[in-house]
Amino acid sequence: MLLPAKTEVARHLELYRAWERMMLAAPADRAARGNFEDTGYTLCVLMGKRCAREAVHAAERYLAVGPGARRRDRPKSGPADNRRPGRPGQSGRPGQSGRPDGLAASPVT
Repeated sequence: MLLPAKTEVARHLELYRAWERMMLAAPADRAARGNFEDTGYTLCVLMGKRCAREAVHAAERYLAVGPGARRRDRPKSGPADNRRPGRPGQSGRPGQSGRPDGLAASPVT
């Protein structure tokens, strides 16, 4: 089975959590709800789950940063793996994400 890149899973999990906070802060905001649902769907596809909640739990387990895991227990990168996880194209300004995929701006800065 192919596994998704951990940097992509981490990025989408972070987006999911950010949109979740925004949606819970303003439940009537349709844009926040739509983006929250979109990121949940993306996690479902990445993790091969049918439910966003299951996908979030699977992503947390996959990244080993879930509620039961400790960060220091994560496997360390070897000397050949000097890539840093990041969010390419993030400008930090709302409405101008600079994302190459053309999606809406992210609440994560």
